[in-house]
Amino acid sequence: MDYLGYIAAVLIGISLGLIGAGGSILTIPVLVYLIGISAVDATSYSLFIVGVSAFIGVLRYVRSGLVCFRTVMVFGIPSVVSIFLTRKFLLHAIPTHLFAIGGMEVTKNGLLMILLAVLMIIAAFSMIRKTPAIRIDGEKNNEQYRYFLIFQQGIIVGLLVGLVGAGGGFLIIPALVVLAKLPMKKAIGTSLAIIALNSTIGFLSDFGVHQFNWSFLFKFSAFAVTGIILGSYLAKYISSVKLKPAFGWFVLIMGIYIITKELFFGITV
Repeated sequence: MDYLGYIAAVLIGISLGLIGAGGSILTIPVLVYLIGISAVDATSYSLFIVGVSAFIGVLRYVRSGLVCFRTVMVFGIPSVVSIFLTRKFLLHAIPTHLFAIGGMEVTKNGLLMILLAVLMIIAAFSMIRKTPAIRIDGEKNNEQYRYFLIFQQGIIVGLLVGLVGAGGGFLIIPALVVLAKLPMKKAIGTSLAIIALNSTIGFLSDFGVHQFNWSFLFKFSAFAVTGIILGSYLAKYISSVKLKPAFGWFVLIMGIYIITKELFFGITV
């Protein structure tokens, strides 16, 4: 099944390059169901893979002036602090075996996968829902730049990224468009910068806790980076606004599949 995982890695990279979101939320299901890594370890692997991919992808946006570094700082600082605290303390405080309902045992791995699936479904609806395009020049609307709400959103995203190892792009991009008043392409570039920062800090928080298969990590990341380079190139010709609903339906199906599998076929994973 490994070859399917590497194909999926390319697709994950393409989605990150095209729409700045979605790829990271698919990384963990790929690692768990196709590669066979436990859910807890997969959150760490996901942070490394997504972090490397996002960093490579954001370079093109930086060269094009499509990254708002002020927003990276305002959103990123509370986010990385939240991630660090979550992965250092909260995640490890959750017991491996939580409770039993009848003959069904709820485990930490199962709980994390269900939480991820819920986030996937929320993300899917945010992608599928039709919303009017928002085009705002952030430089001309500084008085509308909502520092406190952006800071607050950073904390929330950090908590979720810390728990499930997903980059949170589907939450970051709407916040950047609505609260930071960024046009969509600049929001995508800024989102990738935040995802790269968040993922790096999250992964570094796990040193000394998890044992990593570095050979696999580098190989999988190489496929994902190939995908994000391809996705960044395709973004010049494909509208991310038109692509997101189709991708949203795919994420929705995956989320429903994970909940069904964990609840009825494998919650004791």
